[in-house]
Amino acid sequence: MTEVAGTPASAPAELTLAAEFGAPDRAGWERLVAGVLKKSGALPEDFTGAPQSLLTTTTYDGIEIQPLYTAEDGAPPAGFPGLPPFVRGGRAEGQVSTGWDVRALHAGSDAATVNEDVLADLENGVNSVWLRVGETAVPVADLGRALRDVYLDLAPIVLDAGEEYEAAAEALLAVLAEREIPSGEASGTLGADPIGLQARTGTEHDLAPAAALAARVAQRYPGLRTLVVDALPFHEAGGSDAQELGASVAAGVAYLRALTDAGLSVEDAAAQLEFRYAATGDQFLTIAKFRAARRLWARVTEVSGANGVAMRQHAVTSPAMLTRRDPWVNMLRTTVACFAAGVGGADAVTVLPFDAAIGRPDAFSRRIARNTQTILLEESKLAGVIDPAGGSWYVENLTDALAQAAWREFTAIEKAGGIRAELSSGALAERLAATWDARARRLATREDPITGVSEFPHLDEKGVEREPAPSVVDGGGLPRVRYAQEYEELRDRSDAYLAAHGERPSVFLATLGPLAAHTARATFAANLFQAGGVRPVNPGVTDDVVRAFRESGTPVACLCGSDKSYAEEAAELAAALREAGATEVLLAGKPGDYDGVTGYVHAGCDALAVLRSTLDKLGVD
Repeated sequence: MTEVAGTPASAPAELTLAAEFGAPDRAGWERLVAGVLKKSGALPEDFTGAPQSLLTTTTYDGIEIQPLYTAEDGAPPAGFPGLPPFVRGGRAEGQVSTGWDVRALHAGSDAATVNEDVLADLENGVNSVWLRVGETAVPVADLGRALRDVYLDLAPIVLDAGEEYEAAAEALLAVLAEREIPSGEASGTLGADPIGLQARTGTEHDLAPAAALAARVAQRYPGLRTLVVDALPFHEAGGSDAQELGASVAAGVAYLRALTDAGLSVEDAAAQLEFRYAATGDQFLTIAKFRAARRLWARVTEVSGANGVAMRQHAVTSPAMLTRRDPWVNMLRTTVACFAAGVGGADAVTVLPFDAAIGRPDAFSRRIARNTQTILLEESKLAGVIDPAGGSWYVENLTDALAQAAWREFTAIEKAGGIRAELSSGALAERLAATWDARARRLATREDPITGVSEFPHLDEKGVEREPAPSVVDGGGLPRVRYAQEYEELRDRSDAYLAAHGERPSVFLATLGPLAAHTARATFAANLFQAGGVRPVNPGVTDDVVRAFRESGTPVACLCGSDKSYAEEAAELAAALREAGATEVLLAGKPGDYDGVTGYVHAGCDALAVLRSTLDKLGVD
């Protein structure tokens, strides 16, 4: 063997990377954390607890999220992909060979237009079609027209027909027969969901017709599922992840009972169900949600005598997180949600178009929605790894904690008589409402920020206009909420004022001292006021703040400066502004004892309350 000049004759037996650095330990990390917190002023002098505990956050389910997870943070074994408890995926090979099912929602009412949109999606990367059918969507009688030229032996069809699910199912089966599709090649879901209907409408529906339909379909069409366990009603009511999971598992159990009463075995009954969950912008909670859901259902099927039946999951990017204002940011939200659903192991994913909260999506928004998935699958190779989150100390612990919380919710529902009893009594609605109240408080204080709406709003954005979508009237059931709705109502008030007066309502920023002294708080105040559609008037550095206020033409002022300048000038300037016509004098900073100041804006304040009050004082109806 010839030795190359300048290279060693033999390589070391073991290559140790970064061997010159000492091994990090938790104690060292905690010392560094304490140092950073002290330097930033976030660690009080009299604080006696562990400094890193100040970085702990808590979810709406009471799960504490630690700032650091290590091998010392044990979690139950996650098992193996394709085997119970299916935490690591329902299939041994994951999505490596095929990717997940890219599913597009079509909710239009004109069969010809829907058909054009469906074909465009299928020709450009979509695998399956989620089709709304019924009163406000494609009429049941026009189902065949909506599916014209669709290869039904290749593209699974998922129906969503509400109370008309039996008629829609019969119509689809008739189309399959008419086109001579072999029964073994038909696939999709017929969309029966009586419990979901009860959640949406408040009216209890009999499970027997859906169970009878499933028993008939299971005998002839092995690739067709009949029932959907739709958890979106619980999510859209403002519920937490554990509440969504617990309610869906309870609904699944109710369906298992009805299906076995109809003559199906537990295995065949479980095979008739598809579970639909919301994927949100919180990527780690979404990843944990889909992993925990499979674990929960594996336990249910195990105690029911059907070990080895994996949950079939359909992920939908959260309708509640979509905004009407600055809707372009929804593209980013849905990308994160789709990423999380894919990493979490969802079998099918629907990315809602970014304009779905505004009206009927157009061709561009549908294209972006499907291309979001194409990029993650084809360019990012996201499905090229089986259970990418597996082994993460954080994800494994979060999955376990969420599964435990969801199991408590599920067992509470069962002890109360089951999901239908909980819906009828209103007990579940009360728990969901309590969570929404807690979420609404965090939205109001911007602890849960909404980019482009409650944070960094674009006051002069050009609105996105879309054809109105059919109104959804559920009537009497769980409410539908969107996280941005209250801020958007304030923006609507501002728009109406602009249309009537030719300008937006405004607040004068009374800047104190040099630029460096007032910029931070002036920027904070401007950001907050714009979230309510109020235009900030910033004079910059000025020698005559009162004169600048008079010229601004607004009766509301907000002092912006340093704590030192407030101590020296706030009371005097507030009095001068009041004398100059100010009806309200706010101060950007923590509440203090300043004569003449009528309110405060600061980090953690109730921004919605401040904005509503400000608009009222400005005469904005």
